[in-house]
Amino acid sequence: MSWQAYVDTNLIGTGNVSQAAIYGLNGGEWAKSAGFQLQPKEIQEITAAFSNADSIRANGIHVNGVKYLTLRADERSIYGKKNSDGVCIVKTGQAILVGTYKEGIQPGNCTKVVEGLADYLISVGY
Repeated sequence: MSWQAYVDTNLIGTGNVSQAAIYGLNGGEWAKSAGFQLQPKEIQEITAAFSNADSIRANGIHVNGVKYLTLRADERSIYGKKNSDGVCIVKTGQAILVGTYKEGIQPGNCTKVVEGLADYLISVGY
């Protein structure tokens, strides 16, 4: 399966993720949904936060030009919220999965989908 198919089918296709992208740990873009583009600075901020989340806990996390309040940040997952919208970011061995949700999507459903795909990718060596 192509990386784009993971975004289109396993993330967006579930109806529980509004926009999504997969990036390599080196910052390279593997796949993304239409109109969803993280800037290099945002990718650097996310990558750094998996090692030390103090900055995003204090200042929020930026994704696709939107600043989210950081709800959770550890070495695997970062969750953020802005009003009724939110973001779930999960790191695997080789990639970073980013999924957002808009009003009408339950945050837990988005998290379950993104975390589930991350678990699968980890299990197959990614």
